[in-house]
Amino acid sequence: MIEPLVIAIDGPAGAGKSTVAQKLAARLGLNYVDSGATYRAAALKVLEAGVSPEDESAVVEVIAGAEIRFTTDGDRCAVWLDGRDVTQDIRTPEVTLAAAQVSRLPAVRKKLIALQRSLVQGRGVVMEGRDIGSVVFPEAPLKIFLKAEVQERAHRRRKQDQEEGRASTLEQTAYDIGRRDQLDAERKISPLIPAPDAVEIDSTRLTADQVVEQILKLAQERRLV
Repeated sequence: MIEPLVIAIDGPAGAGKSTVAQKLAARLGLNYVDSGATYRAAALKVLEAGVSPEDESAVVEVIAGAEIRFTTDGDRCAVWLDGRDVTQDIRTPEVTLAAAQVSRLPAVRKKLIALQRSLVQGRGVVMEGRDIGSVVFPEAPLKIFLKAEVQERAHRRRKQDQEEGRASTLEQTAYDIGRRDQLDAERKISPLIPAPDAVEIDSTRLTADQVVEQILKLAQERRLV
């Protein structure tokens, strides 16, 4: 029996993880999973239940029976919570804040890491996040740490905000990204750090397709595809 292939892509906000991971998954015929969406979906369920995102025991109780799954239809990747499509619902500022809060709770991270590991199905998965190579799949045969300069990441994130109808300034976006970098690097549980054997790619002056080609070349050199 052939083991499913796991490709882990980590990196800070705005480095291009989602776009690269989706394109790579499509090229290889693998499933795509945004690990951050599992925390967002959990946070949405917590908010809808009227529970504080900082009450660890209450949060764990609320999400204990949650069904979180992902589907892909063409270029669209959907996130489902308890049978309903919440792809857009989990992107609100309120859910973003709550997701950051619940992700700091050890019991919640333990449960959602188990969920993320269970999402390896079929031929395999390209999973992106902040601790995929270091914590979720430390044995993954190919780990990528995608990075880019802060100003470039701010430009990308602001463009995404505009496309999705959210107002933002470049200065505020750059500040928010810098702050998120600091929080991710300093958190005690699963800090944002490259796995020891991760291949670092700077996407500042590369297109998403160019990054994908680099990763495909690595996968081919390692005889993974």
